Amino acid sequence: MDVKLDPSRDDLPLMANTSHMLVKHYILDLDVDFGNRVIQGNIVLFFGDGNRFKIQSSSTQETFQMKSEEAYIFRTAEPCHVPEMDSSTFSPKMGHREFAVCGKGDHDAFDNDGNHDNQEHDSELSSSKYCCDTGNPGREDFLLVLDCCDLSVLKVEEVDVAAVPGLEKFTKALKLSTTPEKLRREIVRDLVALPADAWREQLDCYARCSQAPGCGELLFDSDNWSLQIRKMGASTAADFPHAIRIWYKTKPEGQSVAWASDQNGRPCVYTMGSPINNRALFPCQEPPVAMSTWQATVRAAASFVVLMSGENSAKPTPLREGHMSWHYYVTMPMPASTFAIAVGCWIEMKPKTSLSDDLMAEHELPLPPSEADFSPHIIFLSQSTLSGTSHLCGTRLCHEIAHSWFGLAIGARDWTEEWLSEGFATHLEDVFWAEAQQLPPHEALEQQELRACLRWRRLQDELQNSPEGMQVLRPNKEETGHVTASGASLVKHGLNPEKGFMQVHYLKGYFLLRFLARTFGEETYFPFLRKFVHLFHGQLILSQDFLQMLLESIPENKRLGLSVENIVRDWLECSGIPKALQDERKAEDGSPSRLARQVGSEVVKWIRVNRRPRKRKRGKQEAAFEKLSPDQIVLLLEWLLEQKTLSPQTLHYLQQTYHLQEQDAEVRHRWCELVIKHKYTKAYNQVERFLQEDQAMGIYLYGELMVSEDARLQQLAHRCFELVKEHMDKASAQVVTEMLF
Repeated sequence: MDVKLDPSRDDLPLMANTSHMLVKHYILDLDVDFGNRVIQGNIVLFFGDGNRFKIQSSSTQETFQMKSEEAYIFRTAEPCHVPEMDSSTFSPKMGHREFAVCGKGDHDAFDNDGNHDNQEHDSELSSSKYCCDTGNPGREDFLLVLDCCDLSVLKVEEVDVAAVPGLEKFTKALKLSTTPEKLRREIVRDLVALPADAWREQLDCYARCSQAPGCGELLFDSDNWSLQIRKMGASTAADFPHAIRIWYKTKPEGQSVAWASDQNGRPCVYTMGSPINNRALFPCQEPPVAMSTWQATVRAAASFVVLMSGENSAKPTPLREGHMSWHYYVTMPMPASTFAIAVGCWIEMKPKTSLSDDLMAEHELPLPPSEADFSPHIIFLSQSTLSGTSHLCGTRLCHEIAHSWFGLAIGARDWTEEWLSEGFATHLEDVFWAEAQQLPPHEALEQQELRACLRWRRLQDELQNSPEGMQVLRPNKEETGHVTASGASLVKHGLNPEKGFMQVHYLKGYFLLRFLARTFGEETYFPFLRKFVHLFHGQLILSQDFLQMLLESIPENKRLGLSVENIVRDWLECSGIPKALQDERKAEDGSPSRLARQVGSEVVKWIRVNRRPRKRKRGKQEAAFEKLSPDQIVLLLEWLLEQKTLSPQTLHYLQQTYHLQEQDAEVRHRWCELVIKHKYTKAYNQVERFLQEDQAMGIYLYGELMVSEDARLQQLAHRCFELVKEHMDKASAQVVTEMLF
């Protein structure tokens, strides 16, 4: 595997050799340093046996009966409460020391203490070294590979878990019958295998083991994407330590961590859903099969609140010199990418009488790079979703909540099949939002038809302005789900900066599920979906798992010629718009929904207004416009964008009629497009405001400003970018830079 990938355009490597060893539990012990913009401390990793999953049978029935591999199943724990633990368990002991850096070289870069240098350099490790044959002792030392990027690793050591008293009742290991090395491995094996109902004791044992002393430093090396660790004389994964401690610190430029300021100018830091996930926050295993539990203790100045995606509601513990310690944990095994942290001067907002009242917390939030991001037990929302009406915030929340089922409870076995998460969340978003509004069935259906119309327009626009290769929902085709012998793999287009701004997996996935629900009937589809979630809860799936079970639940004479093969061919493995979707939308356009027809009537009125003479005759009445929902206003503005010219008077009247400055970000974005297209100078300040306060949604506007060929608008783009570029994530800044320069 080539580790020298161009981070601007290539696939994302998942380097961890999960086929040999799997992390079962992480314990992080960290300090947040706002002055230097680093998070530093140590992480202890507890390992179990590697993932030796079986190829799933082509028969759905056989698949359901087959015992699932442990690596693919989340442990279902009882409702969790904060376990009572001794306060000394989570002591803020750091005490690490910096190590001298030696010269670069595969054989001579180790100092007398056995420490490898960690300078920035390209590793020349061959793919064969990442795929060590663990069944052949006597060859080279086994190499543990972790996913890692932009971290300064200071020290790696084995943890002497055998030195922890009181573990005897939880483990079967006998001290008198084995070597110290084997005893330590057996203790960890027994610890990670404790049953679900012993989760409290297991967390306590993990915590006490994490505080055990080191019993030997391990050799390590790093390259752009991984950390490689070995122990002299350990030639197989079975011989390698099953509990290791890594001392490290993040780098200010690391893509997993965003250092920013809230709206009051106070510092804050949070993890972001960047293409590289959390590998610039801590060394971890990124492949989907690597699911684990975790505990984390994070210390920060007393003025800060530490929030994490833990199951418990943490209360801070006072420390020395005005610092506080926060402890969180998770007992449900999940991917390392779901670990999330946010440290800032947050203010808790108590529930009030309505959703709009709760949005008063807007001024206390940071400026995230995306509209919304979901991790278990914590959801990040940007201010773009919080301003205006509650509509945008409500729909985004419903989307993120839907990820509790699709994305977390059920995950994709191959990250390139993002539609299994985003397509399902987009489809269920409408269902959840209708329930949240308590709409009667006919109103819910009308709202969903209108949103389908909007998504159809967005999908068409995206497919016209994106490379064909990035329009495919299953780009690896027959190779989907395949990994190397070590467990490593690549995420297609994972590092392409444009990918983060594309919605093809959301939209094509949504339309596929909508097509299936309408084809078989919602009275059949949704009960099936409920059954599917129950059956596959806690597992990783491929597209065919869902499609095969769906079709096998439908009588053969009612499948209308559909098969897994033709759905995969027509919807998942081709670019462009599937023929079935084209036919469906032609029928919809010929007979639009009531809400869309209402918008069409309003557009006709606005076209008439725009054609009137600039000076109206005295006493002439203005047109009477209907009240429109936020989604209807978006559609109205999109249709008006198709008009060649709109006068300043029309634009002024449009803004007044719908109070556009007070609408949500989706509406204001379309309004800014109109302002730019028609060079409505009186509203240029609103474009500037949008670019500065709605960074997540403003990327597209930079392109519109530059293609306008208007010097004033282009200067506006450059001026706004200079003000916000330091707060943008790397991918967003790169995309805007390419637009501007």
